[in-house]
Amino acid sequence: MALKRNTKVDAQFSVSSMTDIVFLLLIFFLVTSTLINPNALKLLLPKSTGQVNAKATVSVSIKDWGDDVYTYHINGDQDPLPYDEVESELVNLLSQEEDPTFSIFSDQSVPVGEVVQIMNIAKRNHYKVILATQPE
Repeated sequence: MALKRNTKVDAQFSVSSMTDIVFLLLIFFLVTSTLINPNALKLLLPKSTGQVNAKATVSVSIKDWGDDVYTYHINGDQDPLPYDEVESELVNLLSQEEDPTFSIFSDQSVPVGEVVQIMNIAKRNHYKVILATQPE
């Protein structure tokens, strides 16, 4: 009974598990890259050369839909808020802040009066306001 030992090394390498890992990584990066944009509303901001170093934790977006129809969005939320509820929502979000600051993102076509209404909310509650613009 002569037993033969197989001592040859198998030089083949299976890459199927490697392709699975690369495919899963590709899906992961595609999904997470869509979450990077914090401001989901498409606004055409006015241009400015000034820059502010302060960081606002809350944002108010004013969207112009034409025909004097304006919607207010808190923190880029897709669901609009009526103007009457904007102040109470800001007070709830900024009540725990040490230095309450919020930023206003407004379309270029929004009248100044609409922006001033939001600024009046900040004045009544002693908040700081940052008006967001695009760099020139």
